[in-house]
Amino acid sequence: GFVADVVLGFDDVSGYQSDRNQYFGCTTGRVCNRIANGEFTLDGYNYVLATNNEPNHLHGGAERSLDKVRWQASPSVGAGGAPSVRFTYLSRDGEEGYPGNLEVAVTYTLHEGNCLSIEFEATTDKRTPVNLTNHAYWNLAGAGADTVLDHELQVDASHYTPNDATLIPTGEVAPVLGTALDFRTPIDLGVQLHLVADTPALGFDHNLVLDGDAGTLRRVAELRHQGTGRSMTIETTEPGLQVYSGNYLFGQAGKGGATYPQRSAVCLETQHFPDAIHHANFPNTLLEPGQTFRSTTRLTFAAE
Repeated sequence: GFVADVVLGFDDVSGYQSDRNQYFGCTTGRVCNRIANGEFTLDGYNYVLATNNEPNHLHGGAERSLDKVRWQASPSVGAGGAPSVRFTYLSRDGEEGYPGNLEVAVTYTLHEGNCLSIEFEATTDKRTPVNLTNHAYWNLAGAGADTVLDHELQVDASHYTPNDATLIPTGEVAPVLGTALDFRTPIDLGVQLHLVADTPALGFDHNLVLDGDAGTLRRVAELRHQGTGRSMTIETTEPGLQVYSGNYLFGQAGKGGATYPQRSAVCLETQHFPDAIHHANFPNTLLEPGQTFRSTTRLTFAAE
């Protein structure tokens, strides 16, 4: 019977433009997550990117990444009266070091049954890596609750991509069995977190390899807070899911004067694998001219 805002954020634009903002709710890219050493070679040319997460590149760059630019917004009403808003942005050739003029669109639609869909599209005029995700921070007890470690997480992922000390994948795809990343059956985040709290990640900041056919919209995960009975089910077309336990939240002030302490929210970022540009065995992130990048994630909310 109680209503709460379950996503972290700010009351006005100035909050999102401040150093209190840690990618709250944004679209990250052009390439979300990390690229090793902030560089990659494509068609014989070495592209140098910002190393804004030393020694690596993170979430598209430092100054003109997709979370830091102003998008154009267009609201509409879809089939069955579903309200939606479509955001578009043209990332120019060379912006943040990436090749090609990249036209990006993100459409949020609120469907019946408390379902929010997020649809990404992108086209380019040069070969370029693209990996887009939404970086919302969730706490189903309500944004500003002290912890997210009392949330139960279940993920359909029998494998993950192990990281080196700088959180770059080694290239291995390993079983989750016997690790802190085994969420195949529902388990509280706090039960597992101590196993990774003293690692370079400071908690969960890992890519899970989702079961099922990538490219097909399928149910992959559920987050549940037993204290309130609230749950969020995730469907996606993506091959991976980054589980990040808010390890770098620092008590910043957010909506309505709420504060966001360390590990008071979790990000569940549907994505291609981190640093895929350097790993031929990972799902391809290169977008070719004439192709359209498409990705869909659906979040369905319920309360017992």
